[in-house]
Amino acid sequence: MEEKRISKAVITRMPRYYRYLGELMDEGVERISSKALSEKMHITASQIRQDFNNFGGFGQQGYGYNVRYLHEEIGKILALDTAHNVVIIGIGNIGHALAAYMQPDMQSFHVSGIFDADPNKVGRQVGALTIRHIDELDAFVKENSVDIAVLTVPRDYAIGVAEKVVSLGIKAIWNFALIDLNLKLPKGVVVENVHLMESLMRLSYNSQNTDGFII
Repeated sequence: MEEKRISKAVITRMPRYYRYLGELMDEGVERISSKALSEKMHITASQIRQDFNNFGGFGQQGYGYNVRYLHEEIGKILALDTAHNVVIIGIGNIGHALAAYMQPDMQSFHVSGIFDADPNKVGRQVGALTIRHIDELDAFVKENSVDIAVLTVPRDYAIGVAEKVVSLGIKAIWNFALIDLNLKLPKGVVVENVHLMESLMRLSYNSQNTDGFII
């Protein structure tokens, strides 16, 4: 039977569900209806049910959702029940901030190495990690099973660095460089492009069009 394809819009909402459900657990909430969850998240109850039905539903009509169970199941959907070994390449302002933020382990994402091409940065500490030279990346990846590469390098270097990590067998890239790497890399490589200025531009628009917020 052909595997059902889940829309990108649904997948985009799943981390938000996971985060809000985590907050509900912290508040001691054990069960919640789709209506109550919709009021908290500003998504229609119908949309929530449609999203969850893509994965089997999780709830019982008239009884709502078990918050802890739903949180765990969405975590499995997002592969958060698996440990992900991460390297960060480019320890400028953004790379430094991410390296500091993701230590200690952020959920199931473990930053095991941080790299830069600037010899003046090599050897410095960021939290518990020491910045390594980018030339050490090959040996490091061979010795460590790396799942995700975080790229915070200048735009002009992004393609070259991305091709390098792909050649080392890394198939997932979290890209902060100002270029859409998924258009430049072979099929089978998963790229999440993060453009901070685009987010700021959306905020600029929405600040002038207060009826135009899109969830």
